[in-house]
Amino acid sequence: MAEDERKEEVGTTIVEATDKEDEMKPWEQHSAVISIPRFDYKASSSLLRHSHSAFLITCPIKREKSATKEAIAILEKYIVSNPDAKRRKICMEDANEECNGSEGAANEHVNSESDTSIKKSDILSLVKLTRSGLLLFTFPFGKSPAVVDIVSQIFQSLESGILKSPLWCNRILPIQGTCPLEEKELKKIVTQLVDQFIINRPKETGNTVKFAVGYNRRGIEETEMKNLRKTSSDPDVFALLDRNKCFSVVAAAVKEVVPDSTVDLKDPELSVLVEVLARSG
Repeated sequence: MAEDERKEEVGTTIVEATDKEDEMKPWEQHSAVISIPRFDYKASSSLLRHSHSAFLITCPIKREKSATKEAIAILEKYIVSNPDAKRRKICMEDANEECNGSEGAANEHVNSESDTSIKKSDILSLVKLTRSGLLLFTFPFGKSPAVVDIVSQIFQSLESGILKSPLWCNRILPIQGTCPLEEKELKKIVTQLVDQFIINRPKETGNTVKFAVGYNRRGIEETEMKNLRKTSSDPDVFALLDRNKCFSVVAAAVKEVVPDSTVDLKDPELSVLVEVLARSG
């Protein structure tokens, strides 16, 4: 009898726990059982000093945590880990941001059992942006994996059915380099990337390069731009926020490397996409 009573109590407890779990919101379940990466504020400041490779991912607003977990699960399948990488301590942020309507997810590097068994996702840092619905994962300075090839592999896996379509990640963009919002710095990074493109380009393709330029501004609206221009003492400080100005700077950088290059929006051999992002902090 005593044994039967204990079984009944255990059974009741399990049923009650299951009912409570069913009542939990999705973000509460994530917070309870999933280790969510945390924001890396050192990586955010490093963007102003160095060029970084990265991935920019768009997702539904207030679903940043779900998209972060999903993105990490996808990216770690295709990123080659570096066993010699050292562990880095990351600034921590409250894990309950999404249930409060927060935009961000967080980036936390969990201690591993040994330095030679580092998770592939641990080399990525999550940078906090001011706009909701955006995730920016950066690689450490000096590490420049082939992010374009990684994204291409992801798309091939999606097309073949090897990888299931993500629920929360809408778009993933490879970022080959970052720079401050300055004309000199933008021209420098574009020149470097075009140089690398020419080096890797088959010689039999000739000297002419057909290129196109894309531009997106995220996190700074038109009304905010007008206010910034009014309060700024330097009229050129926000020049690159103008689409046409940005186009001209990029085109000049491309032509500096390849004088015979021409614009071709329908069938470009080289595409340069500029993403203007407002980081937090």
